[in-house]
Amino acid sequence: MQERAARTRQALVCAAAREFDRNGYAASSLARITRSAGISVGALTFHFASKEDLAAEVRVHGHAATVATVRTVPRQSEAVLWVISLTLALASLLEEDVAVRAAARLSREQPDGGPDWTSAWVPAIRERLGRLRQDEALPGSARVVFASLAIHLLTGVEAEIRHSVLRDQSPDGRPTARLARIWDLIQQGLAAGRPEADGPTPRRHR
Repeated sequence: MQERAARTRQALVCAAAREFDRNGYAASSLARITRSAGISVGALTFHFASKEDLAAEVRVHGHAATVATVRTVPRQSEAVLWVISLTLALASLLEEDVAVRAAARLSREQPDGGPDWTSAWVPAIRERLGRLRQDEALPGSARVVFASLAIHLLTGVEAEIRHSVLRDQSPDGRPTARLARIWDLIQQGLAAGRPEADGPTPRRHR
């Protein structure tokens, strides 16, 4: 019985993630969610008292998946390379995981409705850059700028992926590939500003 309840709850969360990802919180329909999950409205209300509760659960799932991805990115010797690798990994995650995309959207539309998606990765970027050695690529004044750049780039990727979803297109890897090319150009600029360019190019997460 517990296993069946767990499957039902998971099916509801998956269906809700698809609905919230596509339509946002206000325009999402519990009727469409139950139809998509193949579950009655009564079964839904047994597990979730309201649409708000269901959205909060989707956010928990998306936030947890994002935290797990942050932890899997190898700690590169240079913080800059680690940040680049992290944003590429998260861009791929946004393309692949509908709950993560839904969590990102719901965080904007309902700031107080659950864990904020950005809290799963933005503090990690700022903390890592804050521990740069003096001999690493960025001086202190540039670290805040670089952190903001990484945050804005990933936010832009999320918006690009969202656009493809709204046009009934499946994410196809192109936003992440474009992000990788942007980082290549930025790294070339950073290398040009140093006496000697060193360090490996970060592995791209695809």
